[in-house]
Order: sequence, then C-alpha cells, then structure tokens
Amino acid sequence: MSPRADSVGTVARRDDEQADSLFDTQAEEAEQANAPLAVRMRPRGLDEVVGQAHLLGPGTPLRQLVERDVAMSLVLWGPPGTGKTTLAYVVSQATERRFVEISAVSDGVKQVRAAIDQAKRELGMSGRQTVLFVDEVHRFNKAQQDALLPAVENRWVSFIGATTENPFFSVISPLLSRSLLLTLEPLGDDQLREVIRRALTDDRGLAGVTSLTEPAEDHLVRLAGGDARRALTYLEAASYVAGREPIDVDVLEKAVDRAAVRYDREGDQHYDVISAFIKSIRGSDVDAALHYLARMIEAGEDPRFIARRLIVHASEDVGMADPSALQTAIAAAHAVEFVGLPEARINLAQAVIHLSMAPKSNAVIRAINEASADVRRGLVGPVPAHLRDAHYKGASKIEHGKGYQYAHDFPGGVVEQRYAPDAVAGRDYYHPTKHGMESRFSDVVERLRAVLRGGRQG
Repeated sequence: MSPRADSVGTVARRDDEQADSLFDTQAEEAEQANAPLAVRMRPRGLDEVVGQAHLLGPGTPLRQLVERDVAMSLVLWGPPGTGKTTLAYVVSQATERRFVEISAVSDGVKQVRAAIDQAKRELGMSGRQTVLFVDEVHRFNKAQQDALLPAVENRWVSFIGATTENPFFSVISPLLSRSLLLTLEPLGDDQLREVIRRALTDDRGLAGVTSLTEPAEDHLVRLAGGDARRALTYLEAASYVAGREPIDVDVLEKAVDRAAVRYDREGDQHYDVISAFIKSIRGSDVDAALHYLARMIEAGEDPRFIARRLIVHASEDVGMADPSALQTAIAAAHAVEFVGLPEARINLAQAVIHLSMAPKSNAVIRAINEASADVRRGLVGPVPAHLRDAHYKGASKIEHGKGYQYAHDFPGGVVEQRYAPDAVAGRDYYHPTKHGMESRFSDVVERLRAVLRGGRQG
C-alpha cells in the first residue's frame, strides 16, 4: 500500500471516529433531554449536592477520598430520595471513572460478573477505573453479595452499594467490613426548597418556563417529605399541567391527585391536630384517631414525632390496663426508623388501633405524679439503714445492711420489711383500676402491701 493510500485511510478512520463520537454525543444529549426532571437535575459535582453536609464538608472522609482519587468501597444507607444514586454518580464524575449501575431488584450474579469482567478489561487496556453502583443492594442474597467480594478485595472496581435497610442486618459482614458506611439523612424543608428552585430556573430543568407560587411551594415541600426525587417528580407533573402559567396549589393538586391539607408544623394546626389525635385515642374512638393520623402524615408531619407521642400515650393513658400497648408503640417507632414513610404509616396505624381499642388507665401517670409531688414537698428522708449499700469495707461497722432480709428466702418471695423512708412510710402512690389486665394487679398490690406492712393497710 502506498504512503498516499495509507494517509487517506488514516484520515478516513479519523473521520469515522469523529462521526461516531458526534453521534454518541447527540444520542446522549437526546437521551438526557427526554430523561425525568430528577435525572436531568442530578448534580455534576460534590459542590452541587444539596444536604448531607456531614458527609461532604471540608475534611470529611468522603471528600478526601474523592479529592485524592483513591480506591474506595462505600455503602450508602438512607431513606429514599436522599441522594444515594446521585452521590455515587457524582463520585464517578469527580474521579473520572466509568459509572456502571446495577439494580439488585432486576439483575443477578450474571450481570454482576459481566460488569466486573468489563471493568477488569477497561482497567487493563486503558487504566481507567470503574464505579460499580449496586442499587438496593440489600435485595441481593448472600450468594449474590459474595460475587462482589473478589472485585472489591482486588480493587477491580470501586463498589458503591445503596440501601434503605439497616446494612448491619442486610449486607454481609465481609462486604460491609471492606466498605466505608455512610448514613444519609432526609432533606430539610430549606434544602428541598433549594432543589425545587434550582430545577425551576436551571437550563437542565424547567429553564424558567414556569414558576411556583409560595403556597404551592409549601405544599410541594410537605408532599415531598424529605425526598428530593419525589419533589422533582411532582414538580415535573405540575409543569405539564401548568404549561407556561405559574404553578399554584390548584394545579399541584390536579397534577399529583393530593389535596393540600391545611397544616402548619410550627403553628396552631400542629398542636390542635396532635391534641385531637391523642384525645381520640384516649376516648377509644379508633376511627377519629386514624383520621388525625392520616391527616398528619398527608400534611408531612415528622413520623418520629407521631411515634414519640404514641409511646407516651401508651403509658399515660393505657398503662397497666394493657402492658403490651407500650411494646406496640415502641415497635412502631422502630419501624419508622428502619422502614420510613410511606410504608411505616401502616405500623403507626397498627399502634393507633391497638392503643385506641385497649382498656384505659391513667394509674401510672397518677402514681409518678403523686410520688414526685411528695419529693418536691421535701418528703424524702434518709434511706433506712438496712437497705444501704453494705458491699464496701467498713460498712458493717456503721451497721449498713444490718437486718436486711433477702426476699427470695421467704415463701412467695415477699417478707415483712420497710423499704420507704420514714417520711413517706405507708403512703400509697399506685392505685390500680379495674380496667383490663390492671384488675389483676389491684388484688396483687393489696396482698403485697399486706405482707410488707405486717397486715397493716397504710
């Protein structure tokens, strides 16, 4: 082949490569233009990420890993819409690594091994590293997670796994021990507003075609519940309805089929609704209680606040009439932390139904209030000598513990003995009701007091 022909061939190949590159760029731009708003607005660098300052601030481990471009494996744990996928993508962009995404919902070991093999080839041929992002990694079983270990161990890929479940229960120990665990938090209201306003004006987003009224923005923030993806999805739907007109509450309601609940988490509605909620449970009106629960959830109330009130109510208004009510309330609070909304609303509803239907007693709160009142009045007195600590050297010389009777040495595990200080001896604080299981404790308390006080009723 002549030098002339070789030169022509080289130019032709270069032209083909440029054409292919231009075609790929155009295809990528077309795909981006048709992508959902939440995808188009995905941050391009760490500084564009909204929220998660505890992970991205100066000097934090993640920022140092990215800025130094060192090999890394991460497990990102947080509720939906907190930016797990975004953070993985930004890490790949900042470190100029290939970004490969696998979903544990639809993919399996075959796809994992194929992605790892391609990453090894890329690393060997060009030296370019790969970020292998596994979404919903907790959905992989042990064998599927085991398939990731060689690639993580040999650093063929930079593994980033995302999970909404507690990784200590859902991710195998070998994988977790080789990864940096980062916990993401739900976005606050101000951070959601920043995400929404950026999407309204940015050329990648709605580019100023429409606007959002202040009441509509408030409603959108409440609907989002700390989930940035949900906020942008709802905003995009509303923009289709509004066209070039401003998006108001009516437009937003039509777009997402969710009525705007009048509810200010810092104002009167907050206190009025929670008051009505607790009083409905106390009054055993399960239907009204569920209404107020739904009203708070739909308005974007913090589910942890609701769970805390249920825990208090379980002891304050149910108490020993149904001791299992407290267990149910605490279990619902754990569910809120582990599962999050919207699913955790079911657990909260179960707790509300249990507490509403349970027999009621305020004997627990009356007992501690009466005891506290006596203490505040100065009725304390010294601890009886026979109850004082007698385990240290010299205690016997001052007769600490002398005369103490070990209850387990007596029939029924109870013996006549004074436990209270002189100032409150014989005072009764706990007055069991005849409601539910507490009716059993009423008889028990009477028998115990009779033995403890030598047949005397205080």
